[in-house]
Amino acid sequence: MIILDESKKILSESQEDYLKQIYLLIEDPQGIVGTQALAERIGVAPASATAMLHKLRALGLVHYAEYRGVSLTESGRKVALELLRHHRLLESFLQTALGYGWEEVHDEAERLEHYISETFETRMALWLGEPEFDPHGDPIPNADLVFPVVRTETSLTKLGAGFEGQIVRVATQDRDELNLLSHLHLLPGRFVKIAESGSNGVRLNVLNVDTSRQGNHFLIPLSLAARIFLQEGQPS
Repeated sequence: MIILDESKKILSESQEDYLKQIYLLIEDPQGIVGTQALAERIGVAPASATAMLHKLRALGLVHYAEYRGVSLTESGRKVALELLRHHRLLESFLQTALGYGWEEVHDEAERLEHYISETFETRMALWLGEPEFDPHGDPIPNADLVFPVVRTETSLTKLGAGFEGQIVRVATQDRDELNLLSHLHLLPGRFVKIAESGSNGVRLNVLNVDTSRQGNHFLIPLSLAARIFLQEGQPS
């Protein structure tokens, strides 16, 4: 559990989850999240989400006004980032140290993120070599809760034929989708070239790491291609 510095109160697992999901739903740090969207993300009725937001507001963790939405206070943002750090470090640790597949680590990290100590977090990060990104390519806040330098990345669906780049992030936790991408070797770090982009999907030429640059072609559905992010570049 995360302890609030200001009040020494221990937050519940549910309260921490709300703060993390609010953070993940807000693209603009100054933006707000609607109650309906938050309830759908958490998987509860809007009335339940509203009740929790009142509690979080009383703790000074959110700014909330009914019918207008919710945003995080600085204290709430700190809790959310701490939980994200726990989660993404755990994903990396589970894969690197315990041999979990990248399709398995999310669910395990969801259970463990609330309970590890700060000492365990520090030692885990040190053992991993202070990674900047988790197995899916999501950035990991550092010990000061600051993200690494922002990458320039673009979704496959926003790139045209002929574009060559490296997969840097896959924004899905769906096991079937991750298993498919793993089978096709479409993992963060892999270089690809877009052969064709159309209404049927995006056809990729997977570039090998050797100089032959011969690879297999795969047609990725648009729904999945939208969650694969590339950074421009070619294999050396």
